[in-house]
Amino acid sequence: MSSKIVPVIMAGGKGTRLWPLSRASAPKQFLEFLGETTLFQRTLARVSDTARYEPAVVITNSDFRFLVAEQARTAGVSLASILLEPVARNTAPALAAAATVVLRKYGEEALMQVLASDHEINADSTYFGCIDKAAVAARAGRLVTFGITPNEPATGYGYIEIGEDLGNGANAVHRFVEKPDRERAVEMLSAGGYLWNSGMFMLPVGLFLRELQQYAPEVLAAAQEAVDKAQHDLDFERLDEAAFTRAPDISIDYAIFEKTPIAAVVPSPISWSDLGSWDSVWKIGQRDEAGNVADGSTTVLDTRNSLIISRDIHVAVQGLDDIAVVASEDAVYVGRLEDSQNVGKLVKQLASLPKTQKLTETHPTAYRPWGGYTSVLNGERFQVKRLFVTPGKRLSLQKHHHRSEHWIVVRGTAEVTIGDKTIALRENESVYIPQGELHRLANPGKILLELIEVQTGSYLGEDDIIRIEDEFGRG
Repeated sequence: MSSKIVPVIMAGGKGTRLWPLSRASAPKQFLEFLGETTLFQRTLARVSDTARYEPAVVITNSDFRFLVAEQARTAGVSLASILLEPVARNTAPALAAAATVVLRKYGEEALMQVLASDHEINADSTYFGCIDKAAVAARAGRLVTFGITPNEPATGYGYIEIGEDLGNGANAVHRFVEKPDRERAVEMLSAGGYLWNSGMFMLPVGLFLRELQQYAPEVLAAAQEAVDKAQHDLDFERLDEAAFTRAPDISIDYAIFEKTPIAAVVPSPISWSDLGSWDSVWKIGQRDEAGNVADGSTTVLDTRNSLIISRDIHVAVQGLDDIAVVASEDAVYVGRLEDSQNVGKLVKQLASLPKTQKLTETHPTAYRPWGGYTSVLNGERFQVKRLFVTPGKRLSLQKHHHRSEHWIVVRGTAEVTIGDKTIALRENESVYIPQGELHRLANPGKILLELIEVQTGSYLGEDDIIRIEDEFGRG
């Protein structure tokens, strides 16, 4: 048994609430905004103290597996395991699978701290003091959640009404309250004794699994079978799809916490946000004298209390107050900050139309385990992309049935294999890959490799890739 805490980080889910930067294929936890690290990497940093924590277990889905592995590597953080959910089944089955893995490695007395990968938290002494209080309560036989001390009548969070004082900074949970309307939220803040439900937990593994057996046996059975039949794949553990699919789609709140008599809450007066809207991003940002938060390529004039972010194009805003303007490579969102909680409704409308559906799913920039690419220009029978390859990485040995490719190096050094020949290309040098020819691209250098790729042919889809060898296990 380890006396340290085992972090379990939930890093799945689809991105809609911070559209257009967040998309289904690139949710907010893996994006850099208002800083040079992602929310996922900042979560990893909070559990990097090896005196307090064991290496983390990350739960994600197959689409994000390489993002998780690469961002952890870039952050210099070693992970204990990356569990891949074959289908989305909410938090109860995911945590049941993680707890099963932790139990087998550390025993039933181990403590499991559950964290979301997309929260912004100021990890100061107050925060770690709350972690210590939760650990004490958990070791005393409680399933512990963290309740954030509210500073406004927020309607985007559920609430927890606290019960009796258990000592050592923890209280019993009297009840959970669904996300309220504003009038009810004001009433709760005036009454006192209510906290925001953070979705973070401290759980004694053996006790947690016993409560699952009592209150959600179908969840536990499916999760344990999925772990028993999991397939090891490179750095990942693929949970068995048939077994995991049988788990009910239910949250840990509904499955356990609203039923168990041993739920406790640690009131946590910390700086915390789930960054569920552009309004919440503005609140945590560095504001100028006029109350504006501006990031990226922006110019702001005669504007107050606004959020302006641009990733690619230059955005200029003049004479407006209390708005959000967010520009990605291919879409721009403009709205009142107070309405930004409802961006999800706009995304649903975009997703319902064939013309705009893709804008909710993918970015022009796609990330791969070797780096990624940005779609620059598309036309009939041609496509232009910017490829970027991380130092030391290489693409699969592959061929295409329907297209040929031209590569022009603009930065770094490329090692190019064509058929049975391998050549080195430097900046301003180019090469032609005939249709149907085996080829491979690698970056043997110490800096990022960037190329312009011009594809020509009758079909240019990503599924016209026949992989012969691939060190990332892709077919």
